[in-house]
Amino acid sequence: MSKEIIIAHDAIQKRISELSREISSDYHGKEPIIVGILNGAVFFFTDLVMKLTIPVKIDFIRAFSYGSSTSSSGSVKMVKDIELPVAGKDILLIEDIVDTGLTLKKIIANVKLKKPASIGVCALIDKAERREESIHLDYCGFKVIEGFLVGYGLDHDEKYRTLPDIYKLA
Repeated sequence: MSKEIIIAHDAIQKRISELSREISSDYHGKEPIIVGILNGAVFFFTDLVMKLTIPVKIDFIRAFSYGSSTSSSGSVKMVKDIELPVAGKDILLIEDIVDTGLTLKKIIANVKLKKPASIGVCALIDKAERREESIHLDYCGFKVIEGFLVGYGLDHDEKYRTLPDIYKLA
């Protein structure tokens, strides 16, 4: 498969710095629980959390709907849930990419059952034109129109995840 860079690592880091300032300002005086959605958001999550200027707690969820395909299976599998108590707490979910919205909708519904004070969503990439479920993003790194993306946490069948830039597979 050939690939072309669509978002360079420097641009990703610049945008993460901007997002971290926004989030730190919005959650000033609070101690939110920042929840990374594994595996894809791991690099974005780490880089973002390290730049926040507010106290936070961290946890992770693992859910997926892709497997080895380049399109969603339509079925979301949750394999790891939040372990911290979240009732009455502000939760910020960190996602790599939101396209159909199926995975994130299931995650949000699951977190709501735990009765948090609030649930926010921060996604590195928004592919709204593929949306099947209505999802509100409180923070968004980049909007991308089309293509299957890899790199900086995004993978195709566990390949390309550790590339520093984001590429479109051709």
